[in-house]
Amino acid sequence: MLAQILAVVIFLAMFILIITEVMERHVITLICAALSILLVFGLGMHSMDAVVRTLNIQSIFTKGFWYTAGEASEASTGINWETILFIAGMMIMVEGMARAGFFRWLCMQIARLVHYQVIPIFLTFMVLSFGLAMFIDSITVILFLAAVTIELSQLLKFQPVPMVLAEIFCANLGGSATMCGDPPNIIIGTSLGYSFSDFITNTGVMAVVSLAAVMIYFYLIFRKELTVNASASQDPSAYPSPSSAITDKKSFIASTVIFLCAVILLITHAQTGLTVSFIGTVIALITLLAAGKDAIKLLKKVDYKTLLFFVGLFVVVGSLEETGILELLAGVIEKISGGNTYLMIGIIVWISAIASAFIDNIPFAATMIPVISNLAASTSGVNLSVLAWTLAIGTDIGGSATPIGASANVVGIATASKEGYIIKWGRYCKAMAPATIIVVGISMGMIFLRYL
Repeated sequence: MLAQILAVVIFLAMFILIITEVMERHVITLICAALSILLVFGLGMHSMDAVVRTLNIQSIFTKGFWYTAGEASEASTGINWETILFIAGMMIMVEGMARAGFFRWLCMQIARLVHYQVIPIFLTFMVLSFGLAMFIDSITVILFLAAVTIELSQLLKFQPVPMVLAEIFCANLGGSATMCGDPPNIIIGTSLGYSFSDFITNTGVMAVVSLAAVMIYFYLIFRKELTVNASASQDPSAYPSPSSAITDKKSFIASTVIFLCAVILLITHAQTGLTVSFIGTVIALITLLAAGKDAIKLLKKVDYKTLLFFVGLFVVVGSLEETGILELLAGVIEKISGGNTYLMIGIIVWISAIASAFIDNIPFAATMIPVISNLAASTSGVNLSVLAWTLAIGTDIGGSATPIGASANVVGIATASKEGYIIKWGRYCKAMAPATIIVVGISMGMIFLRYL
């Protein structure tokens, strides 16, 4: 009982501190992780085995961590090192692409292809944001896309805020489509043993249908604002050449090839048996080798704070799992739903969406994975995979509703404000909250029709 109380108190304290931002979030989770080991596992449980299971270091040295021989990987407990290694590898690859000017070149190329007309740029950049976020972290996508959007807005004399808001939403939506698009999906996939193709054929279908709906929605609410002061299209030669964005031709070609290899490896990893931790590690090593003398610069740019945040988070959630709290939470949801699958899915998707609008969706997803596992095990007729897709969509999309719900939102708003375009809570939520409700509603309807 003492261990359970301590685990809940530490977990709630961690969430409150993350929301209030009194310290950097990686510092908060690491302190709470240390307290979990000392107080929950030490004082409350007197169990060294619980510490070993939660730290989970031994998993790195197993064959299944790197290669599964086509078999489903076992559900992970404690620190999910597979997630951490994969994210680190993708960070290194993305830094290599950014250094070569890949993202700016791509944006300028698309703008030229649509003859620098505002509405076509608006629509194609939404699709671009969605497509890139399927394979690259949404923070990186928005960082470069928002910067190029603002640059184009100054050339073409249009209001960039509507376009930046639509890009943010589509990046979060694109991230929901694949296993590697958003951190919650990476955690769900690696913890429950789902592949890239599992996500693309389930959450991916929902995301594509939802993209069509939100493109229509954003076009209807923003078209007048975008074109009110926009200049007529001019000769493309009057604008900067996309090739001017390329800082190093050799690096550009190398980073493009590496990116395509990463996409192919991820799409085929269920067939090859290569795990995402293996793919992330190999892609990082190839990127560093291709960078040559600049490899150290790439390593310095890796967001180590985010990786440490994950380590601390997994330990705190592990303490809830070890003390049986998450099993109790699953029991509460089962009791409220009365074993009704429709009601259970409704509860999970809307609680996930609402919670993720105000709190970080990464710890929420990590907390809910053992909960849905217990629900699937204890409720007859409930498939774990259906609950997994429900959780993924809820956490990924819910974060779009408010300025603080997802990291991409914060980055996009910060990029715009740096250039003098302030996006306040009212302006943000007025456009994004209805879009979030539309997508969650469409996704829930598709889950009911397809799986139940």
